Amino acid sequence: MRKNILFISDHGDPLAKLGGVQSGGQNNYVRQLALALDRIGWRVDVVTHWSDEDTPRIEHFGDNCRVIRIEAGHKGFVSKNKMYTMLPAFYKEIKSSLSLKNYALVHTHYWLSGLLGQAIQKEYGIPFVHTSHSLGISKEMATGQRDEIRFAAERTVLSSAARIVATTVNEKSLIYEFAQAPSEVSVIPIGVASSFKPRFHRPQLRRSLGYNGPILVYAGRLEETKGIETLLKAMKIVCAREDVSPNLKLVLAGGQAEDIDPETKLPLPEKLRSLVMGIEDRVEFVGPKSQEELSVLFNAANLTVVPSYYESFGMVAAEAQACGSPVIASRVGGLQNVVMDGETGLLVEPKNPEDLALAIVALLNNDLLAQRMGKQAVELAKSDYQWPTISKRMAELYEEVLTAEQDDTSVGYGSGRDAGRRSGSFK
Repeated sequence: MRKNILFISDHGDPLAKLGGVQSGGQNNYVRQLALALDRIGWRVDVVTHWSDEDTPRIEHFGDNCRVIRIEAGHKGFVSKNKMYTMLPAFYKEIKSSLSLKNYALVHTHYWLSGLLGQAIQKEYGIPFVHTSHSLGISKEMATGQRDEIRFAAERTVLSSAARIVATTVNEKSLIYEFAQAPSEVSVIPIGVASSFKPRFHRPQLRRSLGYNGPILVYAGRLEETKGIETLLKAMKIVCAREDVSPNLKLVLAGGQAEDIDPETKLPLPEKLRSLVMGIEDRVEFVGPKSQEELSVLFNAANLTVVPSYYESFGMVAAEAQACGSPVIASRVGGLQNVVMDGETGLLVEPKNPEDLALAIVALLNNDLLAQRMGKQAVELAKSDYQWPTISKRMAELYEEVLTAEQDDTSVGYGSGRDAGRRSGSFK
């Protein structure tokens, strides 16, 4: 018998095309985890905001998964930074659209979703498991921006969830440092889709894509916190060196297609265009790509670069390594656990173009080292980032939570949540 579970991913539609303003690692995680759980006997519904008016309200994927899109007063794109005030309407529509008592468990993704899960737990006695995906304290450390509402909400979510899922050891440590009395934290990494696998004949693959020299690949949103500006500045330093191939190309996948000139393959936003000036012939913005297309790029790449200011996990790094690409990444957050420094890639100081440029040159000029790192990256991905193993671990965690809830109920503790941990509702 299949067990029904409700995922809440407020801004992260699992079927949205990756690389957009609000479609990245969380969207991919939710989709892949749902599909992996589907394969081992769970039925997964995903509630998310109806951000794309051209999509249907309910959309099926996999064999037993659905996306259910919620207007919450506004059908169309809304920045996650403005969704907090929509939560009462979001919760009301969830209750009117779904038979919540049919779900054994709720798994929330991001702090806004956590508040919704907390409200369901209080009203319906359904336990919720929580994955943060990113923490406000990480953002503050990276950008200096502090959000007191988010901080307070995250603390209450982290203390009221039946279990917290951290994707790296680094994230678990940060949760214990930040939250005053967090629930039990389990570390379960993120997996990579089956399309991310090594292919042979990398030089031939590069030529088939139209590149006549080495290529660096970046995949992700084209925004400051992803380190895009640091990367372009580093690329200028690299291109000025005499020991680097004149045919070196930086290929950037992601962003909105409408922000990229289809003829020149250069960005239209003025800030990015100014950073590209002087290296226009060395840079190519190829827009958002499917997972299969990204897999081809990672396989063709000499190096993949992840220069983020902060990352709870670092999905791109894991995917690139699964394809056999060595990764140069910022020494921040979960990237420190995903990229094995000196073994599967190199870690560099964040926001430091000079440090990043030195690492790029070091691996470009040592092909044997890069190849060895690529092989070790594949082995790491095979052992740590496979969805069948991860979904089994997640299902075991769910079963532990459900068993604990049943035990609490049998001795008269209701849903197993005391009054202090059941605070928070939407009226």
